[in-house]
Amino acid sequence: MIANSPYSVQADKLAKTFGKFTAVNGVSFKVKQGEIFGFIGPNGAGKSTTIRMLCGILAPSAGKASVAGFDVDTEADKIKEIIGYMSQKFSLYNDLTVQENIEFFAGIHDVSSLGLAERGKAILEMSGLRGREKTLTSLLSGGWRQRLALGCAIIHRPKVLFLDEPTAGVDPLSRRDFWKLIKKLAAEGTTVFVTTHYMDEVENCNRLALVYAGDIIAMGSPAELKAEKNINSLEELFVSSIRNYVTEKSKSAL
Repeated sequence: MIANSPYSVQADKLAKTFGKFTAVNGVSFKVKQGEIFGFIGPNGAGKSTTIRMLCGILAPSAGKASVAGFDVDTEADKIKEIIGYMSQKFSLYNDLTVQENIEFFAGIHDVSSLGLAERGKAILEMSGLRGREKTLTSLLSGGWRQRLALGCAIIHRPKVLFLDEPTAGVDPLSRRDFWKLIKKLAAEGTTVFVTTHYMDEVENCNRLALVYAGDIIAMGSPAELKAEKNINSLEELFVSSIRNYVTEKSKSAL
């Protein structure tokens, strides 16, 4: 364990290859405690692979990384105990009720019965599902299910929360409410590492990394990056950064 670091997440030349394919090409970044850090890029950019390495699910092919001071390569089990993770696919059990899902995830994370009563109540309040404890999860709308999934992901009060496209397919109003919850968690000290394809959501990030073809092609706060490129929107910034990256790669290949 790395002691007394001001950073919740650190990566130094972190890489992952699958045979001859390079999914993550030696990326480096640092994320402070309580920061909302966006990891933004198109499908296939290496975002999910990076998150899986940071969560201790995939072993790195090269480089180093740590989460809350724990090494992803040698202390993966300890990392899994202190993080929350929401994958792209809906992570709850549709054939269980709202309350049963809360109890199931509390059991996975060894939350005591006393802690479950307190935290279960907080999750119901946060998700707006008080009074619907006995409702089957399959009957909830996408927005309600995502808020419940977020609650279950933080039931053990993780130090770092990884969200992999948490609002994909969710309506704009539900996405807005979901981000209110994320901001509240960050304000309370939880570090949030998030991927999204929605550029309006990216504006909520304190800092972000633009990722393409396994490389980080730009990094900074949304305001800093737009000012640096003299561009008004993040969507324009993203397209421009990819074009510049492809052009430079083409030149270097000549």
